[in-house]
Amino acid sequence: MDDHKKPSVWKRMTQNHLFLPIVCLLVVLLINVIKTPGFFQISIRNGALYGSMIDIINRSSELVILAVGMTLVTASSGGQDISVGAIMAVSAAVCCQILSGGQVSTNTFRNPLFLAILAALAASLLCGAFNGFLVAKLNIQPMVATLILFTAGRGIAQLVTQGQITYVRVGTFQAMGDHIGSCPIPTPIFFAAGAVLIAYLILNKTALGMYIESVGINGSASRIVGLNSTMIKFLTYVICGLLAGVAGIVASSRIYSADANNIGLNLEMDAILAVALGGNYLGGGKFSLMGSVIGAFTIQTLTTTLYAMDVPGDQLPVYKAIVVIIIVTLQSPVFEKFMDTKKHRRKLAAEGRASV
Repeated sequence: MDDHKKPSVWKRMTQNHLFLPIVCLLVVLLINVIKTPGFFQISIRNGALYGSMIDIINRSSELVILAVGMTLVTASSGGQDISVGAIMAVSAAVCCQILSGGQVSTNTFRNPLFLAILAALAASLLCGAFNGFLVAKLNIQPMVATLILFTAGRGIAQLVTQGQITYVRVGTFQAMGDHIGSCPIPTPIFFAAGAVLIAYLILNKTALGMYIESVGINGSASRIVGLNSTMIKFLTYVICGLLAGVAGIVASSRIYSADANNIGLNLEMDAILAVALGGNYLGGGKFSLMGSVIGAFTIQTLTTTLYAMDVPGDQLPVYKAIVVIIIVTLQSPVFEKFMDTKKHRRKLAAEGRASV
């Protein structure tokens, strides 16, 4: 008799690290279906895809991009970058200020678009390098190190835009946050998909993903075997800053302006929650990029659900926090251990009854 039975399909499914994040997302979607019968309906209006699901995927684009970067810094340093929302504001400010040539509002580009995008990405990359230097080189706790730009970032964006909201009313720029030509799919979805795909290929086709996990699990041991853990940590913060810059450009083109006070506001917390909801350990080490992406969709779906239930915007964080606490608790190792213990006791009790 073969003692090494293959685990059942159900057991293999439940043991997959993406099982709980997917279940959480499905539960939130199910609530939407009950509340709104036509929730999954997708139609075409004025040549563009229209529907609640399209809206959720579109609106979560910036969060997905941020979650990718947040996953990497969490995995490498065991900490989070709380300045990504402010970096988005800096990126948007630089981009719109160059496009408008310093004017409050413009209907034509005063400088080339590619120049503005390059400058915005360079500024966000510099912000990421600053955070990376503090964390990787000076060994400052990530939360404290990134608190500097979290506090000062929006002030820098205000300095760039001279304290005003800069409007760029040019179709080419607006297309990055809306639709390109007759394409029915919103452009931000392409940005998010591109960020995830590039990150996935780099992390899985090179050794970088393994290096990041190794440094996050044990930085000292990684140094002994020859890994430059300082450089790897620094690199993850640079990538995180760069991705925040991309999200900032998308967010500014969506509203065709640079609003330093509101672009990326509170998105840093949503990005951290996305990483946690994706089943990633916030103390660093092994990570799941797809888990974070699912977490980002869960948060956006939850936000859409609460708005559909007429929850006032100022009360939204309270309800989101309650639901997130429940989801994170269900995914916690302590809860999993508690459930395993109960299951083991039930099994022992059943075996005892059988023997009697």
